Amino acid sequence: MKQMGYDRAIVVFSPEGRMYQVEYARKAVEKATTIVGVTFVNGVVLVATKSLQKLLVPESVEKISKIDEHIGAGSAGILADARVLVDYARVRCQVNRISFGESIEINALVKDISDRKQRFTQLGGIRPYGVSLLLAGVDGGPHLYETDPSGTIREWRAHAIGRGAKEAKKVLIEEYKDEISREEALALALKALKTGEKKLAAKAVEIGVVEDGKFRLLERNEVREALKGFV
Repeated sequence: MKQMGYDRAIVVFSPEGRMYQVEYARKAVEKATTIVGVTFVNGVVLVATKSLQKLLVPESVEKISKIDEHIGAGSAGILADARVLVDYARVRCQVNRISFGESIEINALVKDISDRKQRFTQLGGIRPYGVSLLLAGVDGGPHLYETDPSGTIREWRAHAIGRGAKEAKKVLIEEYKDEISREEALALALKALKTGEKKLAAKAVEIGVVEDGKFRLLERNEVREALKGFV
């Protein structure tokens, strides 16, 4: 009863200083399938699993997306919101390339996305984006950023979001080391993902790698090969 009325509009603070609509948006993230990101010596690995139904075409559900040549993003939460933000991010990358003749810096893109998210927490008649993003890129070194529904920005060496984040982060905290290789980072990310999700299926797992300034999604046969020993 204490929150009654204070969760009806995004622009209303509760007496405790809480914004319930933002907290509800975070709940959408916490119920989504898990995504794990791990930085390594010259890049970042993103791994994610998605919920699939028997007749669903797996490729129609996208958890990891290419944003620019050197940036990829994993999304947890309402995938429709994620799709809109991914399209927005891609446009910002192209605007920067046309305006300045060079690729956008990843920290500038993350700030741009987070500014947009934050604006949606202080305007009446709208709701916050119900999605968190893990953005991976190489820009003078590997970077892994998280941006949540409030517009908060955090940079991590390794991180997990989604329903299995708590268990996955325990693995990352215990086993992550600086200057690890790509293969070690991928193995650690998959181990953390399996710990969070308990069960992995090759057709439901996506893997993205940004290395030496280039981002790419692994092909299905590469994913199956990487998952040997984890399924």
